[in-house]
Amino acid sequence: MDLNLLADLLYPDIHTLPEDMEKRYPPRDLPADAKVTRFAPSPTGMVHFGSLLPTRVSERLAHQSGGVYILRIEDTDSKRYVEGAVENLIKTYKYFHIDFDEGVTESGDKGNYGPYTQSQRVEIYQTYAKELIRAGKAYPCFCTAEELDAMRQAQEAEGADPGYYGKWAKWRDADFESIKAELDKGTPFVLRFRSEGDPEHKIKFSDLVKGEVTVSENYMDHVLLKSDGIPTYHMAHAVDDHLMGTTHVVRGEEWLPSLPFHMQLFKALGFRLPKYLHISQLMKLDENGNKKKLSKRDNESGVSYFREKGFPAASVEEYVMTLLNSNYEEWRTANPDLPYTDFPFSVKKMSPSGCLFDMDKLTDVSKTVISRMTAGDVCAETLEWAKDYDPELAGAISADKDYATRIFAIGRGGKKPRKDIAMWSEVKDYVSLFYDGMFRKTDPWPEKFAASDIRAALVGYLDSFDYADDSKAWFDKVKAVADSIGFASDMKAYKADPGAYKGSVADVSMFLRLAITGRQNSPDMYEIIHIIGEERSRERVAAAIKELGE
Repeated sequence: MDLNLLADLLYPDIHTLPEDMEKRYPPRDLPADAKVTRFAPSPTGMVHFGSLLPTRVSERLAHQSGGVYILRIEDTDSKRYVEGAVENLIKTYKYFHIDFDEGVTESGDKGNYGPYTQSQRVEIYQTYAKELIRAGKAYPCFCTAEELDAMRQAQEAEGADPGYYGKWAKWRDADFESIKAELDKGTPFVLRFRSEGDPEHKIKFSDLVKGEVTVSENYMDHVLLKSDGIPTYHMAHAVDDHLMGTTHVVRGEEWLPSLPFHMQLFKALGFRLPKYLHISQLMKLDENGNKKKLSKRDNESGVSYFREKGFPAASVEEYVMTLLNSNYEEWRTANPDLPYTDFPFSVKKMSPSGCLFDMDKLTDVSKTVISRMTAGDVCAETLEWAKDYDPELAGAISADKDYATRIFAIGRGGKKPRKDIAMWSEVKDYVSLFYDGMFRKTDPWPEKFAASDIRAALVGYLDSFDYADDSKAWFDKVKAVADSIGFASDMKAYKADPGAYKGSVADVSMFLRLAITGRQNSPDMYEIIHIIGEERSRERVAAAIKELGE
């Protein structure tokens, strides 16, 4: 068979050659150790939390080595395409500080190796596909969906492996006349790879995460180009990774079964195989304590969930780093003020068995991250979040940003900063006591104390209260009030003989806290009073006295 004639017959509109593409996309001029990585999502809607792991690994590999990180959109499966998904992808990864050096952006492609959207690269794929036909490594298949279904049923009946191979590959050795006859009739065809693999032959592969992997050689004649001329993932990613100079591919372990075919395809195309890192699927514990895959049915599986809850991007970044490298937490403890980009990330510290998602751990990490932020940054990020998710909170902060910043400054700084907030959705409850419109008394008066004693404590406090007092003078007056109503002002004396007193100064402070904040737990009372002001402080204590009655 004249394979050149066959190639022209199948793809008559393709006049470019592989060497033309090699000239169009020359090798990159980068340092010898520089890594070129890519993230190549399909625009299918929801951005999965699990995708933050390979994207961060790819970003670290590229940027720690002075290399290049690419965003490529793999949209060759039109049936799965979701309108607006690309824009959502770009905005999501931008929010989580996944910085791409080139690829698809909101304003168009950036870089010299585009287009970076696969549906715009069809000529490139067909150029290489046509070369495979000329080399006898690919052939057209005219099987209908009904024929393929019948083939699968026959294979099932025989107990044979499902797929297009061997005696089941009807068009593998068809002659030129048969092929031309189908083309003349306008019969649709797909282009299949002609595999020479032997399923009994085992090959070894070194994965940078999994270690040495033994796989069976591919013997399936997989589809390279679909009937519309659009490539499958297999063909497209091989050509793109070659022309874009990808050195390391980070992807989920679900792609391991495709690895033998990819190795075979790269070799047939004359491409150098990139290094692969197959990451295990992200797991979580179910209600019975058993591990299960973090699936789309789980609320926390979608990245949008974390944005809606208001987890700062920095918190999620920090948590992801703890999942990726086992020594990251130790490094963070020793370097609390350094950016995570200073951490020497290593694929050798990645777990081949995968990671376990833990919401409690993320929450703890986030509390620590927020506690280290400046009051100004907390105010700014809360406001940005609230504009989208809590208009009332956004309005309150916007009305007086300096006032809000003073609130967030309470307990901030020092060796042991407060850790009251894990996400911006918790801020409203935290700051509500500072705003009359949001103020609510959430905790009841403690039943073990007589209402008359609580009232007496508040009356005594209000009588002695002087807004100009410093914190020591203010608390000395609180202790004096305690003594005056039979409560111990000295905690040592109270602990030594609690029966001799109605309570302690800690209880009196709690009464005051309930009156002014409406809750038993809150930040430093003296600071709260001097933020909400003298008038508001007096009004709240007076209202509490009235509530307690005569």
